[in-house]
Amino acid sequence: MPLQPYAASPARRARQLTADVAVLLWAVACAVTGVVVHGAVVALADPARSLAQGAGGLRDQLGGAADAAGKVPLVGDRLSAPLDGASGSADDLATAGLDLATTIGHLAAVLGLAVAVLPVLLVVALWLPARWRFARRAGAARAWLDDATATPGPTARSRTELLAWRALVNQPLGTLASVSSDPLADLRGGDPRITAALAALERRSLGLPPYPRP
Repeated sequence: MPLQPYAASPARRARQLTADVAVLLWAVACAVTGVVVHGAVVALADPARSLAQGAGGLRDQLGGAADAAGKVPLVGDRLSAPLDGASGSADDLATAGLDLATTIGHLAAVLGLAVAVLPVLLVVALWLPARWRFARRAGAARAWLDDATATPGPTARSRTELLAWRALVNQPLGTLASVSSDPLADLRGGDPRITAALAALERRSLGLPPYPRP
């Protein structure tokens, strides 16, 4: 399937290029923002990791003290019981700190992807179909008209007339009035100048040069 991504008109081609570059820059900006957001949220997990590390150290110390107290004759069990309980609480605190750090890491990944991907998808969903439709329509029209240009004669003239009739349907009334005060009557009468002018309008709207290429 022939494609023509950009219009022949310099002004329209410049607008298309500007839109393409703007979409690319938007995607880069969203990606950078997503990385920044991810890093900022991940940094919130540092206190949770520090808490988990400190609680883990306290758990080990209390566990060692409970073991030592348990070796004291007669009262060892009584001395080690509260230390074991405190060691278990410190272990729970360390686990909670690690779970919190993990949750924050997952949240950072989700937020980073959302900031980086969702705005890009929204813009691309609006931009890409329009660009694809233009490229496909312009490419098909160029192939169709170039085929007629390669064999000038009745075929080329009939396709020029067809473009002129399409212009009557597709072009704004003000644009048609700039070509002729009564373009319908002129086209029905076979005026070659008006027919060529209307066909040129339609060619430009399709993204093609206003006149067939030699």
